[in-house]
Amino acid sequence: MKIALGMSGGVDSTMCALMLLEAGHEVIGITMAKWTPDSGINSADKRGCFGPSEPQVLSEATAAAKRLGIEHHIIPLEDEFASDVLTYYRDTYLQGKTPNPCVICNRQIKFGALPRKAAAMGIVFDRFATGHYARISYDDKAQRWQLHKAADSRKDQSYFLSMLSQEQLAHSLFPLGSMLKSEIKEFARKRGYDYLIKKKESQDFLESNDSSALFKGYNSEPGDFVNSKLEVLGKHKGLIHYTIGQRKGLELAGFPEAQYVIGIDPEHNRVIIGPPRELFKDTLYAHALNWVSIAEPQGRFTCFAKIRLAQEPQACTVERMPDGSYYVKFHTAVSAITPGQVIAFYDSDRVLGAGFIL
Repeated sequence: MKIALGMSGGVDSTMCALMLLEAGHEVIGITMAKWTPDSGINSADKRGCFGPSEPQVLSEATAAAKRLGIEHHIIPLEDEFASDVLTYYRDTYLQGKTPNPCVICNRQIKFGALPRKAAAMGIVFDRFATGHYARISYDDKAQRWQLHKAADSRKDQSYFLSMLSQEQLAHSLFPLGSMLKSEIKEFARKRGYDYLIKKKESQDFLESNDSSALFKGYNSEPGDFVNSKLEVLGKHKGLIHYTIGQRKGLELAGFPEAQYVIGIDPEHNRVIIGPPRELFKDTLYAHALNWVSIAEPQGRFTCFAKIRLAQEPQACTVERMPDGSYYVKFHTAVSAITPGQVIAFYDSDRVLGAGFIL
């Protein structure tokens, strides 16, 4: 089989390529170029997916492909990334919500524009593979592709893939999904790729700690910090700097206990703060649902759900509303339900679907 592989030059994608080669497949490496100097993100304060370290990443991917002896192409996606991901990121913050750019990038760019543009450039392949930690199966009875958690629960990325379509799953491969990270490291070590094991992995969307450059020309004025009683407690720097659950960077003092962002009010340009107990809620509404492994549910059902990557799925009851949104009631209150973020629904290790929190 001829497989196009999304390559970063890191241990996961490089070992993914090597495994596919050893299984007898023809592998073509494809790496997306998405950053430009005029994006405004020009400092690299940390490891991230978007920023000025991209030329080094492209070089590392090219070098890895050369060592593997496989064909490699850099796919220019700067315009698509700017329109689909950066615009979404900016607009969501300006609405007083918190974006999830990784989920959007996976759906629109990595599993959308990247293989699509590669094919348009004349690169011929049968399937598209990545080094994501997740698994796919096909249910003959339901006639649907199923998305599952990875075997390694600590590395599972099914949450970030929960907005993929049936068509995208049908053409995708996740060779690492059934392996533990420790097994992949040992695989790399035995084949002389120790240097990749030591590389730090990207943990954030932006390489810069300051995202304000993405908002130049847009209004994000300072406003009031208030408590749940709407009493003014201080001034904030602009809504784009805050998300629910945040504690650091508030620059507030004199409180008897730690203060967190518990709400954002874009209509009145207010950031609501309070003690950690005020972060806990047990209900939310979600919209723009993508039912990936099942047909759209019409009634009420119970399952598990998570509202961020690091959270363990929590038991909940889900009910479809007349307007197409879904009402979710957790059986136990959860912390920092954040509008704009993704909620993913699970049945054991299977991802049922996902939506955006209202």
